Amino acid sequence: MKRIILIAALVTVSACSKPAPAPTPSQTTTEASSTVPAQTLAADGKPSVGTYKVTTSDGKIVTEVANADGTYVDTIDGKVVETGKWEQKSPEQYCYTKDEPGAKQKCNVERVDEKGVWTTKDPEGKIATVERVKG
Repeated sequence: MKRIILIAALVTVSACSKPAPAPTPSQTTTEASSTVPAQTLAADGKPSVGTYKVTTSDGKIVTEVANADGTYVDTIDGKVVETGKWEQKSPEQYCYTKDEPGAKQKCNVERVDEKGVWTTKDPEGKIATVERVKG
């Protein structure tokens, strides 16, 4: 009998307690955006973060690493030639800002053609081919 009264009392108390209110959509969005960067897609439909082999119009091969923190590092033959910040505004628009005084953001137009060749065109009209190496 004492057990029944104890169980009934616990059920009554738990029924009276209110659950914590659910976070509002704006709270959830703000918290998520401050801790995890938004995942963007590159021209090939995969996440933008990764390692790429970029062959310039003059034949130079640049390895670009686009990091999850929004930074990038470009190397040629293992030597760092450029660093900066990147932003994938859409699968067709990859933007970057070099780590140098007075640098302004530039955006390349990217696409994958019907043969699967990924190209990127810089604001000066130079076209390079892109291959995903990792990521």
